[in-house]
Amino acid sequence: MGRRFTKQHSIKNYIVDFYCPSESLIIELDGEVHNNPDQMEYDSIRTTILESLGYTILRFENKAVFEHLPYVLEEISHYFKSH
Repeated sequence: MGRRFTKQHSIKNYIVDFYCPSESLIIELDGEVHNNPDQMEYDSIRTTILESLGYTILRFENKAVFEHLPYVLEEISHYFKSH
């Protein structure tokens, strides 16, 4: 849909998986490690901080990207300011 994403983009002290500057949109792809309680707490704090800076964060499991890519892309497009 004509949006440009950069991967492994640095914002403050964090590196996000994918970032779309025109939409202030962050896409995080989470593997199994993100199911660990300590990691879940860290992710929650990180999300709160990034959202306080005006970013929208979407999280998808790695598995969803490989098995349901059209759905993932459609979900992301719902967060675009104008289609």
